Amino acid sequence: MSLGTAAWAQAPENFLWKVRSNTATVYLLGSIHFLKAEAYPLNRAIESAYESAEFLVVEANVSDLGKLNLATFMDKAFYQNEDSLKNNVSSQTYRLIEKESTALGLPIELIQKQKPWFLALSLQAMALMKSGYDPRYGVDYYFLSKAAGKKTILELESLDEQIDLLAGFSKREQELFLVYTLENLKSLGAQVDAMVQAWASGDAKTLETILTKSVEADGSVAPVFEKLFDERNGKMSSRIAEYLNSRGSYFVVVGAGHLVGKRGIVQLLESKGYHAEQQ
Repeated sequence: MSLGTAAWAQAPENFLWKVRSNTATVYLLGSIHFLKAEAYPLNRAIESAYESAEFLVVEANVSDLGKLNLATFMDKAFYQNEDSLKNNVSSQTYRLIEKESTALGLPIELIQKQKPWFLALSLQAMALMKSGYDPRYGVDYYFLSKAAGKKTILELESLDEQIDLLAGFSKREQELFLVYTLENLKSLGAQVDAMVQAWASGDAKTLETILTKSVEADGSVAPVFEKLFDERNGKMSSRIAEYLNSRGSYFVVVGAGHLVGKRGIVQLLESKGYHAEQQ
């Protein structure tokens, strides 16, 4: 029996919350951005919520890369002219980069021009794909493909905003984020396996614990994760509250980690006076 049939299709609870106001309904679905084909079909409750909504809302429309300003992206993600990664991180970090890139079969020459924030994301993606995960099976990508030409697609952020956030990290923050990534590469597949199992059964507490332990193990990276999660959660919950103050029905797909915890979107909406009911 596949994971999709065993867990997603039959789970009594989903990583899905329904929030209502007098004029609007918002469904909040936690997304795992990299998944496996066996994760499908999704639970019928999730599909029904999607079908009932007028609007699909995502963090950023990853299926519309044409909107990205390529020249600006290249400037923010790669070193220009004679500058390189080696000039911008400590010798200890650089040795760690050499070690882990070699383990992934990635020649150091291929990554010399990548800035630390972008290299961290590249290495995460490579490690996940090595474990069988693929962004093409990500929950957000699945619904974006399904909605194309059929529903109005809205964004809580945009690709440019997300890139600006990551590229806006200080040199020190970028290096901390990269070191954290390098030190967790070997366990990343197992960590995502555990997150996927928690997601499949709608177990928000377990998923929160997995994420919290990961960051607590290296307290130095906490300020980076505050920017990646807490600050964005505040902005995204305010945007979702605007939907609740309008008219209509919205199916909101956002990274599962943004929904959990005291500073997660579900709790932030409840603190604004809305009731979120897990489905």
